[in-house]
Amino acid sequence: MRSFFSALGLLAALVMAAPAHAQFANHSLGLSAGYMNFNNTASLDSTVFIGFDASLYIENGFEVVSLTKIAFPEDPITGHRVVGLAPSLGIRYLFMEENIRPYIGADLSYLHVFKDQGEQNFVGLGPNAGIEFFVSDSVSLGARAQFNAYLSLSERVQTSLILSAGTAVYF
Repeated sequence: MRSFFSALGLLAALVMAAPAHAQFANHSLGLSAGYMNFNNTASLDSTVFIGFDASLYIENGFEVVSLTKIAFPEDPITGHRVVGLAPSLGIRYLFMEENIRPYIGADLSYLHVFKDQGEQNFVGLGPNAGIEFFVSDSVSLGARAQFNAYLSLSERVQTSLILSAGTAVYF
């Protein structure tokens, strides 16, 4: 009788047990470098940038991502270098979640330009696409393309094509 209750208890424990879930690293921090093309508008010229990336995996292939870019474009009017700070917050969808991770997403961006004549502020929205390759369990290399349309009260619509490459550490 004791073996019957032991077997019944084991069967109940197996039936009520939750399925096992693998633990994946779902946070990342990274560095990137890239090129921003502002189409020679009156506000900014094309430039290279350095970026600081972060991501947080949500669920079902979705991630919240942030990319803050620091650039030193030339002002075509004065010919002087200016400072541009461009943080963005977005969401992306991972088509695959293995060693190769292609994705698409959308970002809400802010661009603050420090000039000699004053500052300029732009708000942008745009799609992006990219791919990450894991070179180890926690390090990835990636490439990304993004298009932004920046709006400002004092300027016409600015468009920007952004191409970048970077590395990230997942933890």
